[in-house]
This record gives sequence, C-alpha cells and structure tokens, in this order.
Amino acid sequence: MANRAVLYFLFMVEVFPKGLTAVIQTQQTVMAAVGEDVHLSCQLMQSRDVLQVTWQKLSPEGKKKNLATYNKYFGQTVNPDFEGKVEFKDAGLQNCSIVIRKVMEQDEGCYLCVFYMDPEGSLTGRTCLQLYELHEPILQIRESNSTEETVVSCSATGRPAPTVTLNVPQQDLYFSHNSTVSVTNTNGTVTVTTTAVLTGFHGNGAQVGCAARLLSVPEIQVFKTIPAVKQSSTDGFDDESDDESGSDKNFTLIVASFATVAVVCVAVVVTVVTVLLRHKHKNRNAEEMEMTQDPEGCKTPLMEKKNQQIRKRTSQKKSPKEEKPEPSSSTVRS
Repeated sequence: MANRAVLYFLFMVEVFPKGLTAVIQTQQTVMAAVGEDVHLSCQLMQSRDVLQVTWQKLSPEGKKKNLATYNKYFGQTVNPDFEGKVEFKDAGLQNCSIVIRKVMEQDEGCYLCVFYMDPEGSLTGRTCLQLYELHEPILQIRESNSTEETVVSCSATGRPAPTVTLNVPQQDLYFSHNSTVSVTNTNGTVTVTTTAVLTGFHGNGAQVGCAARLLSVPEIQVFKTIPAVKQSSTDGFDDESDDESGSDKNFTLIVASFATVAVVCVAVVVTVVTVLLRHKHKNRNAEEMEMTQDPEGCKTPLMEKKNQQIRKRTSQKKSPKEEKPEPSSSTVRS
C-alpha cells in the first residue's frame, strides 16, 4: 500500500464575467489509502490582490460546507466541526494548502479552494479525493492428478477492483486455462480471484508469483515455492507408502521407548524394596545381639535363666540314693 497519496496535476482555467482570465494550479484527483493523511493544495498562478482563501467540501447533492479560511487580516480559521481533522499546511493568499488527517470513507469527494479578490470577485479551483484499499494477495497451490500440472490461484481484495496477475520466472513453465472471478463485498471492496494451471511442471521445484495492482498505486507481489515431487522407489512403493512406513516406524519407536522406561522404573522399585528389607533384617539381628550380651560382656538375665534351667535338670539326675541304717554294735542279741 502506498505511503503517500497519488497526485494528478491539472491547470484549471476559469473565465469570469468581466473578461478576466485566471489560472489555478491544483490536483485534479488525489488518491489515498484509508487512514492516511492527505495533502490538498491550490496555487494562484497570476498575481492578484487576494483578501481571503476558503476551502470547502462539496457534497454529492452540490451543497458547499466551509472547512477552513485564511484571511489577509484575521489569519487562519478552522471550522469547529473540523478541528483536529483539517489543518493548514501552507497558509498564504497566493498558495494555500491543507491537510486532512486520517481520511475515511466519508472524507471521499470533491473539495473547492476559493480565492476572493477585490474588486474582481472570486476564482475557484477544484480537486477530488478518491480513496482506495489494496490488501496483500493470497496465493494458493493445489495438487493435481498429473505430475506435469499444478493448479495455482491468487486472490486480492481492494477498492476499486484490483487487477490480479500470476507469473512464473522459469521459461519452460507457463499458465493455461486462466479464469478470473470478481465478488463485491458488503463494505464496498471487491475480491478478485485468478486461477490457472501451471503446465510443464514435471514434478520439479518451481517458484510462482502473484501481483495485485490498483490504478497507479504501486503493486503488491507475493511468491511461493512449489516443492519437487519425490519419485516412486524401485520397490514399487510410492511416497505415500514411504510416509506410512515412516509413521509405523515412529509409532514402534515410541512404544519401545515407553516399554524401556517402564522396565527401568520396575527395576528401580525392586532394588529399593530389596535394600529396605535387608536393612530391616540387619537391624533385627543387631537388636537380638544386644539382648544376649550387655556392653561389659557379662551375662544377661536371659543367659542366667537358661543356666538355672540347665542346673535344675542336672541336679535332678544326680540326686543321691537314701542309705539304709547299719545295726549298732551295742545292740544285744537275744
């Protein structure tokens, strides 16, 4: 989209009742994009005693509305309804220009610059503002059943209707079966779509371009590269089969990776449980040892109890037999 308005200059000549001829240099048409600042200028080519210059907006019905005025004695004045919208760029009685900020659709139309002179009367110049829109084109490439042909389409939206052109740098390639369709949108813009068949492709890589033009506005170009088509393998499997095989391999690799991770996790858990059990068993043995022997190496109550039981059983086995009493010597036999 152009950064500044496109101007068309024209010398306008008006003849007045007293027979005076005056020449005003102005722009016949000013083209600008929506949202831009527009510069409108008028210059009186002959020296006259000008008292005031007034800029007016001309409605489609022919009514005039004052925008701004520059007076010889009172200086510049902007209509309160257009403050912040219209400003003087060059305020003078021979050369006077204004700037319209961020033009919108309602600003489109014709403007008048009126030079008031004494005693001749007034001289009027006329310039018209025409807005345009030109959006970046959209280039699409669709596959065809034939490796020698590719369908290419490009759409561009603008106001007024843009011109859309397809091009290809390679000399051995050309477009055929061109067709163009225009659709008017609700906001007043027009979408133009051009479709063609790229012939002579042969599956090789190529670059195609699309250019969108609008009157004398600089064109907008976009480019896209068509990738080369892979040839079928000698096994009889085409690229699609290769893609499917590659997908299967990827799936198998993913499954194998998950299985490996699962095995590693199980091994880690088993190892941790085994270590904990060994540690617990070791602690239990240590406790039993502490209960069997005190720190000084003396016998513990448990050992003493066992010894008592052993002595008791031994004493029962070795108890002496009762001896019979021998007859006394003093006993008198009868």
